[in-house]
Amino acid sequence: MKNKAYVPYFFIAPAVILFSVFMLYPILYSFVMSFQTSVGGIMEFNGIENYKRLFSDEIFLKALKNTFILLIIQVPIMIFLALVLANLLNSSILKFKGLFRVTFFLPAVTSLVAYSIIFSIMLMNDGVINQVLMSLGFGAIPWLSDPFWAKASLVLAITWRWCGYNMIIFLAALQNIPDQLYEAADIDGASRFRQFFSITIPQLKPVILFSAVLSTIGTLQLFDEPYTLTEGGPSDETLTIGMYLYQTGFRYFDFGYASTIAYVIVILVAIMTYFQFKIAGDSE
Repeated sequence: MKNKAYVPYFFIAPAVILFSVFMLYPILYSFVMSFQTSVGGIMEFNGIENYKRLFSDEIFLKALKNTFILLIIQVPIMIFLALVLANLLNSSILKFKGLFRVTFFLPAVTSLVAYSIIFSIMLMNDGVINQVLMSLGFGAIPWLSDPFWAKASLVLAITWRWCGYNMIIFLAALQNIPDQLYEAADIDGASRFRQFFSITIPQLKPVILFSAVLSTIGTLQLFDEPYTLTEGGPSDETLTIGMYLYQTGFRYFDFGYASTIAYVIVILVAIMTYFQFKIAGDSE
């Protein structure tokens, strides 16, 4: 009997070992590295100098600003569009629901690099979008070379990629809302608009919070789109924290400082998640 008590541990041992070697150890080691700097190719302890360096690093501060601009603009737009689409696709009068659901969800399973390259081709000065605009009598827009439009291009691309993903989450939650609530609202004479804000939104509150947290984490780690679409340009106007982390670690091989940036992202994620829970009024 005593030997049998250890049997479950043999089954979970491979997973625990793999997690420890490829997840736990790198996390702990990178935390140690955040307090080190390379001197002659040898990592030496330098206290909190890397963290102090962040506050005087203009490139990091610019990357932080760019990331928060994208976060503040893109995440609310995406969640709102996902909510609207989910509500429309949940309608009982809509035909071909399966087709529309698959169509809107397809971008979420598209390769990040592939779709970023396609968007970069479409948004070139002589790309498809500018050609359509010029054929309609409008001027060409410098999508990737102007600071404002470069950020707008990232918002457009990210929203296209992830809107359908959040829509599916909201759609699943909508189907769990009791029909009796809407029937009672109809009897009381509530309009569809009133039902949306008085029934749908409150019922979806935990799911909206979940999507907002996931979207916030994803935006703070944003790398693929700015790297492929704009390469952080023009003049670092679309440089994100994730992209600056990559450049610091794998272009300049300053792994100590890169580890510091990584843990700053972790701290930002924790802070943003905390405030989102507080704003949502969730006490758990």
